[in-house]
Amino acid sequence: MKSARTWGTTVSARVPGGRDGRRMLGVALVDRVGSGLWAATSVLYFTYVCHLGVAEVGTLVATAGIAGIAGAPIGGRLADRLPLTRVLAAFQLLRAATVVGLLVTSDYAALLLISAAGGFGDRATSVLTKLYGARIAGPERVRYQAVNRTVANVGWAVGGLGAAAALGIGTTSVYRYLLAGDGLSFVAAALITLRCAEASAPARTVATGAGPAPAEMPAGPWRDRTYLAYVVTECVLFFDDAVFRVGLPLWAVRATDAPHGLVPLLLVLNSVLVVALQVPLARFGATTAQARALLVPLCIAFAAAGIAMAASAAHGAAFAAVFLTVAAIGFTLAEMLHATVSWELSVALAPGTAQGAYLGVHGLAQATQRAAGPIVVTAAIAAGPVGWAAFGTVIAATCLVQHRLVRDRLGCPPAVAATESATAAPAPSR
Repeated sequence: MKSARTWGTTVSARVPGGRDGRRMLGVALVDRVGSGLWAATSVLYFTYVCHLGVAEVGTLVATAGIAGIAGAPIGGRLADRLPLTRVLAAFQLLRAATVVGLLVTSDYAALLLISAAGGFGDRATSVLTKLYGARIAGPERVRYQAVNRTVANVGWAVGGLGAAAALGIGTTSVYRYLLAGDGLSFVAAALITLRCAEASAPARTVATGAGPAPAEMPAGPWRDRTYLAYVVTECVLFFDDAVFRVGLPLWAVRATDAPHGLVPLLLVLNSVLVVALQVPLARFGATTAQARALLVPLCIAFAAAGIAMAASAAHGAAFAAVFLTVAAIGFTLAEMLHATVSWELSVALAPGTAQGAYLGVHGLAQATQRAAGPIVVTAAIAAGPVGWAAFGTVIAATCLVQHRLVRDRLGCPPAVAATESATAAPAPSR
């Protein structure tokens, strides 16, 4: 029987990126525990501690989202010019500073500025963490992303559970303690980051076993029409995030006969599936060609989930519960597949000489989704079952558009692309 040390060494060896890869997983865990504490209590903090109204709280959230749109490209650009670990640690400390600001003032104008700075730092940190992971993991970046995402989901769940337990005390002081815990998590993340070795920008790497060489690319993302078009399609594919944050809870409560207690169970199901399946699914997108081929089953997952959401409006609690569960599973599968595809293609399509700038522009997709996603899913809810069917169909069609769009950049001739798609399409059903 293996000793605990031997077992730990074996597990650690499976994490791409070596010691620095493991340290960055620690950063993800600590960061997400803190974020889980704050996400579960932010609205309550602004309501009961800062005494803000609903519209004022909504404006703070929107301000953070808008500022985050700028954080992604600026953070990426800085990473191409300065040591990545130092830039990443600086943005983490910026997030910690915004927590201090929230703790010491209730002035609304100041809260707007602090929220903007927090949103800016949050999106910049997200891009820089992804960039560092891609550099240290090299060809194993897809597996590293899957492990990182699993650890982050565990951290988020731990933070949320901790917040739920603390809120049982029922005093406003608890909100301050939880917010302080979020700030300390950013300081801890910065300290761990500073212990990581610097990761230099590599030459552009397309993770393939064999295949034609990729085409030449412009040096800057803003002049790269193919990459910009790719980012536009990514904005659409990231809408799945808004389904679990806004769409599914509202739809289940307002338009279906499902019991209200089903909603938190479906959110837990989403987290459990991501933790259990993100790493196993990553092996189906281990190379750039395989990641592109996953866009076909991703298309099917989005279409099926949209139809299931529409069908959940049928009368009867049992029917509604079944179809909502199918929809939750479908959107979760789409979330995991897209995470794998997006991680790999966003890096493979970028030149090594400007990797940070390109990933910064790619970060605009997720930042934009945070602002537009709730509006889109709310429109789907307002349109009824037809709206959800259209939602799934449009995203599914966008998957196929992206599949064709990146083909020439990745050097995949039509015949090869068709073969890859036929081979990879059944993968998620294993």
